[in-house]
Amino acid sequence: MAESPLERAKKAKADEYYTQIADIESEMNAYVAYDRDVFRGKTVLCPCDDPEDSYFTLFFAQKFSELGLRKLISTSYAPTAKQDRYGIPIPQGCKYDPTRGRILVVDHDVNGDGTVDFKDLEWGYLEGDGDFRSDEVKRLRDEADVIVTNPPFSMFREYFTWLMEADKKFIYICNKNCVTYKEVFPHIKDNKVWLGATPQSRDLLFRIPSFTVERFLKDELSKKGSKYKVVDGKIYGRSPAVWMTNMEHGRRHQPLQLMTMADNIRFSKHKEIRETGYLKYVNYDAIDVPFTDAIPCDFTGVMGVPISFLDKYCPEQFEIIGISLELADMKPIKERLGKLNGGPRLYTEEKGNLIRQYERILIRLKKGD
Repeated sequence: MAESPLERAKKAKADEYYTQIADIESEMNAYVAYDRDVFRGKTVLCPCDDPEDSYFTLFFAQKFSELGLRKLISTSYAPTAKQDRYGIPIPQGCKYDPTRGRILVVDHDVNGDGTVDFKDLEWGYLEGDGDFRSDEVKRLRDEADVIVTNPPFSMFREYFTWLMEADKKFIYICNKNCVTYKEVFPHIKDNKVWLGATPQSRDLLFRIPSFTVERFLKDELSKKGSKYKVVDGKIYGRSPAVWMTNMEHGRRHQPLQLMTMADNIRFSKHKEIRETGYLKYVNYDAIDVPFTDAIPCDFTGVMGVPISFLDKYCPEQFEIIGISLELADMKPIKERLGKLNGGPRLYTEEKGNLIRQYERILIRLKKGD
């Protein structure tokens, strides 16, 4: 399977991938639709964002008065920090101090036109290079009420830990596989972190700087089935990304409409369910449900479902037990196969053969559902 742009960026430490403003606006509007005052009177911090390229700062600056913000703060890495970390060259004729990160603030009507927006953005220098882990940026984190950004892909685990330490409201974007990380999943299980409003089925396009294309992705553009495309002369990468948050939006409280196990076996649109029904795992006491829409409404035991289930997860309807990375008992598998390939996974058995399943989240219907 070909690597996504986010995966390739993580390995190459090429973190300059920019979210489109339409995707940002669509996601943020979902929170406002659920609670029109969700940002009112709040200080929003966009760390790791250069407003000359990133649209997070632009969105909140343009919507400052409409959202009722108290303050918007944006910080960016210094050019030398980008050069040291990612090999990104300092632009010729750079008009900024290349060794210091920048801070941009919107909090009042600077130009006297009667409204507060992007034209009222004031900028200055940070003392350091703008690293989100610095004490300087940590102080800004602690000042903020809401933190919104597209964090550096190669440093996601550090960023998530940094974020959770602050105990703030947040919205961020990441690769879908991040939900399985040991730093992240326990918070999802405890209903402290959940997926945003944008469906997982919608792959997002990220604008890729020309330098990253030249250095890492030049050969990919001409390949058949490439995950990259050119729009109006700009390069975009399509990636299976998701928004993650601890802020409420209405979609996550919509229960799934489910059929009984018997009806699924008889009427499911999935051939696998109609032909084989629900297989039990060899190395965990649960049944395998390979499709979220095939979850039976009358099964009271534990079920293994795809990671994509989190897109439909309703905490009032389901209880999350754990994840196969932690719960799969690999002893019976090793006894039969003599060896193991990859990390812990759940196995089913078909015609005497062990079938290694993709990563599964273990769930159970709550009583009364």
